[in-house]
Amino acid sequence: MSSPQGLTPATRTLLSLAAAVVVLAGVHVASGILGPLLLAAVIVIIVMPLQVPLEARGWPRWLATTVVIVAAYLILAVLLAMLVYAGVKFGGLVGDYLPQLTQTVNDLDDTLQSFGVQGDIAGYVTDFFDPTRLLAIATSVSGMVFSIGGAFFFILGYAIFMAADAARYGTAGQTFGLTRGPVIARAAAYNVGVRRYFVVNATFGAIVAVIDGLALWALGVPAPAVWAILAFVTNFVPNIGFILGLVPPAVMALVVGGWPLAVAVIALYCVVNVVLQVLVQPKFVADTVSLSLTLSFMSVVFWTFIIGPLGAILAIPLTLLVRSFILEPDPSSGWLRWLSGDPDARDPEPGSTDDGESVRAAEGPTGPTGPAAAEPEEPGTAGATT
Repeated sequence: MSSPQGLTPATRTLLSLAAAVVVLAGVHVASGILGPLLLAAVIVIIVMPLQVPLEARGWPRWLATTVVIVAAYLILAVLLAMLVYAGVKFGGLVGDYLPQLTQTVNDLDDTLQSFGVQGDIAGYVTDFFDPTRLLAIATSVSGMVFSIGGAFFFILGYAIFMAADAARYGTAGQTFGLTRGPVIARAAAYNVGVRRYFVVNATFGAIVAVIDGLALWALGVPAPAVWAILAFVTNFVPNIGFILGLVPPAVMALVVGGWPLAVAVIALYCVVNVVLQVLVQPKFVADTVSLSLTLSFMSVVFWTFIIGPLGAILAIPLTLLVRSFILEPDPSSGWLRWLSGDPDARDPEPGSTDDGESVRAAEGPTGPTGPAAAEPEEPGTAGATT
């Protein structure tokens, strides 16, 4: 059955998917520009609440905006310092322990062969720990860190302009509330969700980083501060961040202390990180942003493919953006919102629109129809003939 526009539902779905592919392809091509831009937008969203209490205390708007910009800069400076330190230190560790890494790979290959593991499986395992590959990874990580550092200078500029413009957006509800009320409400809800998401992740990430760093230091694993920073950063990657933060310190423990130390590190991460990051934190994140765990995981893979490494950190905000401004305005997408984890998703009421007003077009005009709807005759002309 065709829709009023003359297109079947299947055709409309295919056209929507084709348009989405074109848009996402453009985003992928422009990821080098859009990635830092989106990160700057998220940081401005996080720090914008600082402006409200300052203005309430009588501060001039320009001064309150300056405080917001300084707060955004402090966040960026801390992130940049941690990434540069961890990246440079990691590259140095791989170079310093290259002979031990080579010996570990040879011992691992001998151990696998002694258990009868040969062929492709043993080759895959030993290739994973290949020192040359690890050195190449360390070099690329260091280069990526400096590239991110260069991108941060653009982010600094973005943050200034966004914070200055965002200062006047607070009056949008008063100015356009009657005509754009639903859009403004969705934007406000989106900002709150993104802000809470990063607060929850930063809180749990700091707890995990401190515990892991102190425990690795007590166990004698080299560079515990690097692995603590890695644990904090990977905590912003939903679901798989635990694995990304575990592998490097476990490999380093295997190199310097053998299997007993490596097993101790793995056990430590399983107790601390699994309990906090896998069992406890996802529940808080799900309650904060109302996203299903499955969608949270899939969004990491999807957005990393679209905009690169920053997509892993911005996966949840970008997914929320799509749901808030593409799915929520469409009353017929309630089931898609429900699948995404939105507890408020419902079937639309008959004849409802995004603004909650009734659609009376299908019912016809509310006034009289036909000849009776014509303009009334002038007094005294009724029954007059020509």
